[in-house]
Amino acid sequence: MDKIVKAIPLDDYRIEILTSSGVSGIFDVKPYLRGGAFQELTDKSYFRMVRPAHYGIMWPHEQDFSADTIIWDIQNT
Repeated sequence: MDKIVKAIPLDDYRIEILTSSGVSGIFDVKPYLRGGAFQELTDKSYFRMVRPAHYGIMWPHEQDFSADTIIWDIQNT
């Protein structure tokens, strides 16, 4: 399974991603913000706390996305 090795927060709830296999692109989090678990990510200062973790990305209060979800989104948008 691919690991996320770089997750750089950008404007407009997007994240620049690089995986261990070299897949790179922009992951747009906006479509997920309506879900209750991700509501806290609408706070821009909190959103910028994203970091690679456990084969995906994570925030301090344990909201997360798997590498599979991120890679699928990057390759299909």
